[in-house]
Amino acid sequence: MVIKFKRLSDKAIAPVKAHATDAGFDITCVGATTEINECGQVNLVYHTGLAVEIPEGFFGALVPRSSISKKSISLTNCIGVIDAGYRGEIMGVFRNTSDVIPALYKEGERFAQLLILPVPDVQFEESDELSETDRGEGGFGSTNIEESAATPLQQSESVIDAKDNEQSAETVTSASEQAAEPINDSEEAQ
Repeated sequence: MVIKFKRLSDKAIAPVKAHATDAGFDITCVGATTEINECGQVNLVYHTGLAVEIPEGFFGALVPRSSISKKSISLTNCIGVIDAGYRGEIMGVFRNTSDVIPALYKEGERFAQLLILPVPDVQFEESDELSETDRGEGGFGSTNIEESAATPLQQSESVIDAKDNEQSAETVTSASEQAAEPINDSEEAQ
């Protein structure tokens, strides 16, 4: 597959893979601006100076590089979706995740990667019934719930674990309270 790209800036660097077997093409920052979101927070907009022509039946996913772990920013929408029909500049909008001066990417650094993925031909059909599954309507955290048909031994082990956790919490609380107590002069001298 060949994907056409257009440089919108003289500084723009073509998407490139570091290794032939990599899934993503590294995307480089050619400049950054700021914007204020609806909450009054400042977001950082990384510009690429690139536009792409993704073939119909595919989309681009702009995702953070693993080096994001060394920074104090995160992609605001976690993943940027670049539809096949979009011809504007590829940009990444990041938020500061720190209360201090954030560690940022600089101009000329690779800040994201672009994945090209297929879009299946999907159509939704309304139905009064859906098929049964083992999971059913189990939602958030549902796979962490113990089986309701637990044996008495499993139930007693669960109670013991809960008591151990309570005792650990009491120990931590007690130690924290002791650490917070001021040291008097006689203890300092010892």
